[in-house]
Amino acid sequence: MAAHVVTACQWILLAGCVGASIYGLAAALAMPFFSARHESLHHGRVSSVPPPPDTALASASPYSRQQPFTQPGVSVLKPLCGAEPRLYENLRTFCEQRHRRFQLVLGVSSPHDPAIAVVRRLQAAYPECDIELAIDTRVHGRNLKVSNLINMASRVRHDVIVIADSDIAVDADYLDGVAAPLADADVGVVTCLYVARGVGGFWPRVGALFINEWFAPSVRVAHAIGSRRFGFGATLALRRATLERIGGFSALKNCLADDYWLAERVRALGLRTVLSRVMVATDVIEPTFGALWQRETRWLRTIRSVNPAGFASLLITFPTPWLVTSAALSVSLASRAGGHAPFAAVIASQAATAVCFGARLLLHLRAARRERTFWRDLPLVPLRDTLIALQWLFSAFGSHVVWRGARMPVGTAGERAGQLDSLT
Repeated sequence: MAAHVVTACQWILLAGCVGASIYGLAAALAMPFFSARHESLHHGRVSSVPPPPDTALASASPYSRQQPFTQPGVSVLKPLCGAEPRLYENLRTFCEQRHRRFQLVLGVSSPHDPAIAVVRRLQAAYPECDIELAIDTRVHGRNLKVSNLINMASRVRHDVIVIADSDIAVDADYLDGVAAPLADADVGVVTCLYVARGVGGFWPRVGALFINEWFAPSVRVAHAIGSRRFGFGATLALRRATLERIGGFSALKNCLADDYWLAERVRALGLRTVLSRVMVATDVIEPTFGALWQRETRWLRTIRSVNPAGFASLLITFPTPWLVTSAALSVSLASRAGGHAPFAAVIASQAATAVCFGARLLLHLRAARRERTFWRDLPLVPLRDTLIALQWLFSAFGSHVVWRGARMPVGTAGERAGQLDSLT
């Protein structure tokens, strides 16, 4: 009879609270503490600290320091669009690599792009580096970034290709680290997670928390339970021959989530995706709430377009809303007249509240770079979590996103064409 005191809606909410608390603890434990290396990336410095070795490949890799002359040449492709804040500092980190043979191909789609002046400055500062600027106005398909990559591809001279977004900074062992897993013939793509750094004020700080305390933990949890269906624009490393087998960049020219679909098409060849231990840094530069909202809802709609089930499962990844729900449910159940609420429901709600609260604090601690950062950003945590939940709800609707001024459809036949058809 006591069980009837708790309504079906309350049981559902309780199940959600318990699930969210378990997820929150898993996310907190999956995240590493930021190290001195990550701190150097945050400030745009090239670190001398090497990334942790991939123990599965370190002993067998022909790319190791013991055999430097067997390192394959690497062509790094960086499509550019405008003179972003810190563009020169970010590109500079790619010029200071320890890898013996690498080429930088920097591409723009307009002869008037302000990024050209930044590249010229870089070429003057690093005359010993193989830095090539590709200026090509031809447009291929709806995805302008991929169109830029198609125009840059003819300049590739090496057998390993690394594609990295323009706002990425790396340490000096980056190319060694991301190329090493490709020594295994079963590996098709290597990708990297990233540390976000806010550039320019309050909203960039809020945006950095989106990546550091929501996106990155969710990827790590998915990876820990065996998922390999990802590919991030921060870094995609693959063999030139593999790119040719999937039809080159032209196969992605109408895809919204080009980074994801590149990795997915490689997986369709029976090759594995490796999440590298190498971490890179990315800039969050959106100066206003509106700009940040547009960027983050674009990401969420993109997730919805490539993985609807995964998008739906994100419901349990918003800690603060679930924490408030769990606390309110706990108070409601514990205060029932005569103690008629089931003891198990009361204990479960209280445990979920405690675990969710502790896990959220632990996640924030592990994502913070310094003690000062932890305390400075702690008041932003409830805002950040609530904002993500609202963005998720908003992103469940709508058929288009705006990316670099271009309006692109979500989940259309053009997007699906980027999946597994027409493989060579």
